[in-house]
Amino acid sequence: MTGNFDIIIIGGGILGTSISYFLSHLNKSKKIAVLEQESRVAVHTSGRNTGKVHAPYLYNPEKKKLFAKAAFHGFEMLEEYSKIKDLPFKKDGVIEVALDEKGVKVLEKYLKWGKQNGLEDKDIEFFDKKEMKKMEPEIKCESALYVYKDGSTDYSIFTNSIMEDSKKKGVEFLLGSKVTEIKKGNDQWEITINQKKKIKTKFLINAAGGESINIAHDVGIAKSFTDVHFRGEYWRVPKEFHNLTKASVYSVPEFPDYPFLDPHWIIRVDGSCEIGPNAVPVFSPYGYDSVENIKEFIPKIIEMFSSGARKAIFDKQFQELAINEIQSSVSKTAMINRVKRFLPKIDSEKITEKGTAGIRSSVIDENGKFVPDVILIDGEKSFHILNYNSPGATGALPFAAHVINHLNKNKFIENEFSDAQCGPWKFSKIIEKLEK
Repeated sequence: MTGNFDIIIIGGGILGTSISYFLSHLNKSKKIAVLEQESRVAVHTSGRNTGKVHAPYLYNPEKKKLFAKAAFHGFEMLEEYSKIKDLPFKKDGVIEVALDEKGVKVLEKYLKWGKQNGLEDKDIEFFDKKEMKKMEPEIKCESALYVYKDGSTDYSIFTNSIMEDSKKKGVEFLLGSKVTEIKKGNDQWEITINQKKKIKTKFLINAAGGESINIAHDVGIAKSFTDVHFRGEYWRVPKEFHNLTKASVYSVPEFPDYPFLDPHWIIRVDGSCEIGPNAVPVFSPYGYDSVENIKEFIPKIIEMFSSGARKAIFDKQFQELAINEIQSSVSKTAMINRVKRFLPKIDSEKITEKGTAGIRSSVIDENGKFVPDVILIDGEKSFHILNYNSPGATGALPFAAHVINHLNKNKFIENEFSDAQCGPWKFSKIIEKLEK
């Protein structure tokens, strides 16, 4: 594993793989590689989630315009690609419920946002509790939004298919390749893999997800930011409850400024049902178990206390929320009771099997505030994508196109073909939709 590349992408999640897909269509002679530390793509956040394809009703159309557009067009692209490749995809909708009058006001705002972000009347509808009771007898709420243009997929299968298409166009996927050192020299980057093998690249794209802040810090970028990690846990629901509702059910988040979301009722693309996720603070982007968290505890605590994260740690509301999330991990009943508020028929004693846990990494700025949006940073012969969270998977395809268009406009990467046909999509049409 030695060689020189024109472009190296660090991270084989859905975003890094999608970037490789478009680059491979726009650049036939450039040597491109994706470095992924695991033995396959989408092992972590990209493959450990609800599998939902989100409609853009949760996103402020002014503050999160790009993310909202990426989610809107990402839905269409995911659906089209899945149909062509015969991948799992269902347009099965989601119901967002309000449990009090404060929540009702939030739903009214979401309805307005959804329409501003491109949803039509047939895509999203507001119901009072009597109307919702007729549609979904088991749901208890004050009001609800029924979002019909919402779907389910398996992002792990999807990412693997995108990888195979990229490989056919010449992209090398160097799996089992953990980046252990990055050095700048002779107008290119020298990357050490697995502490011994070295490769070089003219340009570096950091799409490393939970490791993206660490990669950025290694090359002297984004020093004012740090990250904190939250493990989202799931409980599998027995078959007797699988027909409790026709669609997945989310409740209005009580604390939208924090990455603590009440667990949802999730219907996956295969028809199975789960409750989750919570958001348990952990000390590693791979902190699925106590062994990893103990190993990373001291280094992470030192990092947090020497950055803006210390302000978040000492914030009283954050502490209370974190304790509640830890309690929801220790006590199955505490977590399931959150869902019982809107689905009272659920019996926690019958739920005994844990699902797959995933980890979300959130960025904190120097003031101790959670950064609400993605961070894009141009570096020296490098580009860094930080804090790429929900609805990241939904919008990964158009967002990847946006990244490449940005790099081309700013002369970081000059594409050989300005308007290639990228599978079922014309590159210029994707950008045109995002910039409209």
